[in-house]
Amino acid sequence: MSYDDWPNLATMFFEVAARHGGRPFLWSKHNGAYRPQTWADVAEEVRLLSAGLVDLGVKAGDRVVLVSENRPNWVIADLAILAAGGITVPAYTTNTEDLHEHVLRDSGADVAIVSTTVLAKRLLPACDAVGTGTLIAMEEMAGTDKVTVVSWNDAKIRGEAGRNAVETRAQDVTRKDTACFIYTSGTGGLPKGVVLSHHALLSNIKSIEAGFRPLITGVETFLSFLPLSHSYEHTCGLCFPISIGAEIYYAEGADTLIANMPEARPTIMTCVPRLYEVMRQRILAGVNREKGKKKEFFEKAVRLGTKQVNGERLGLIERAQDRVLDKLVRDKVRARFGGRLKALVSGGAPLNPDVGTFFASLGLTLLQGYGQTESAPVVSCNLPDKIKMATVGRPLPGVEVKIAEDGEILVRGGLLMDGYWGNEESSAEALKDGWLHTGDIGVFDEDGFLMITDRKKDLIVNSGGDNIAPQRVEGILNLEAEVGQAMVYGDKRPYLVALVVPDDNYLVEFAKRHNLSPRLAEVADEPALLTEIKAAVDRANQQLSAIEKVKRVMIATEAFTVDNGQMTPTMKVRRHMVKELYGEALEGLYR
Repeated sequence: MSYDDWPNLATMFFEVAARHGGRPFLWSKHNGAYRPQTWADVAEEVRLLSAGLVDLGVKAGDRVVLVSENRPNWVIADLAILAAGGITVPAYTTNTEDLHEHVLRDSGADVAIVSTTVLAKRLLPACDAVGTGTLIAMEEMAGTDKVTVVSWNDAKIRGEAGRNAVETRAQDVTRKDTACFIYTSGTGGLPKGVVLSHHALLSNIKSIEAGFRPLITGVETFLSFLPLSHSYEHTCGLCFPISIGAEIYYAEGADTLIANMPEARPTIMTCVPRLYEVMRQRILAGVNREKGKKKEFFEKAVRLGTKQVNGERLGLIERAQDRVLDKLVRDKVRARFGGRLKALVSGGAPLNPDVGTFFASLGLTLLQGYGQTESAPVVSCNLPDKIKMATVGRPLPGVEVKIAEDGEILVRGGLLMDGYWGNEESSAEALKDGWLHTGDIGVFDEDGFLMITDRKKDLIVNSGGDNIAPQRVEGILNLEAEVGQAMVYGDKRPYLVALVVPDDNYLVEFAKRHNLSPRLAEVADEPALLTEIKAAVDRANQQLSAIEKVKRVMIATEAFTVDNGQMTPTMKVRRHMVKELYGEALEGLYR
């Protein structure tokens, strides 16, 4: 079968699994080393769990909430739900009890699956409050008067009698049937459930395969890090790899991602811009600690590489130097990323072109794309044959994009959602005459490459009526070594001000110089720190237009993180949360 012939994602998986049998598929860490599960192993686990779900009462169209970190069992649970004709409702592991309750109540799920007792501490009370009666747990735990806990193994045992009927049952699921509700990460409020059909996801992975076909030259290897509960990773880091018979490694976490790269040796990796910014800062911090020739060679490699990325010709001597630096510098950088990397893919938020150019100058191909949960999600992407760092590439094959009169990006094709679950008003606003109204502002360049200006709702309109894209300004501020994170502010105001989180490495060095604590909360009010941060902002201002320049600055008392609710799980700033905390102080910068 092909993308057009597969009736659903579960049938696609079973067919690919039958083809690859004993080959490795999913890799995870056990006792300090990566161990594989084969395609055949995973297929059998899916059969058992899927039949177990049916035995527990899951019927076609039933919603099952899934709360787990990235691991092979996440994949098994997702495919088992789909094979039973159910609808997977992934929830972020960072959700509060209230958010879990919202997802459970809004989706109407009667069954939930959880990986650990730690995650169950927030999920179980929510199940109890809503009346979700069955919780399947990968670790041993107790239930409540209202919630029956079934162990992962017991659920599979319950499926032994019905395992042979699973693939036949799966074939009854049609392309138009719903595969999942992906709840938006809530940068602006309570999450909405995006309804994605099997057809939408199959259409999108077909488009991705058509675009990336030149890169697929054998058995590809993916390193999965972003939450599988996010549409970007679910489609690009799971559904697409399954469709091409790839292997998937699961990173242990954010702190070990760089260490996991040489272990997994990925050929394709998807990440969000924030992670690339952090990697760039770490590489530069390491280089700045070096002395003599090592630092000189690195800076020369970046300089010559940048010239080539920008289309400039190297002179005869520069070409000879570049060949030597490719061995001395770039080969070492490539080795840190595993040595086999064909492409780093960036999505989920705008990537500063300077960050992309930095990696490209060091011999790594970084492809920026664009999409939304509502489009399953990939709309466009740069491809290796022609990369424009300031753009998100051309629309993928099979995807139509046009720009409305007010500059909004509109998308049409088989990849679109069916709507927001139980929210007809929002669905009607987003889907009009077959076009998805993205809420993003953009333009096409002369080569048909899409350029994103900003989110329509995030645009700052100053008191002079000028439209300012905050993400562009923040991206330039974040390139300064002293700046870890930044959020600009200034709607209906005469100029911009900024809230800045200092870079961790810089803050440690600053604290040593001034004999102060390196804890941000204890030094945020230090005049010397504000002076140095302001100097960094002033340097960034040289790259900004008059209306984009940041006139005043304040320092945050803590970093923007997922744990404190100031970032989404895909590392985008939750502006409404940050404004709640710092709004009064930011307003004070205008007095």
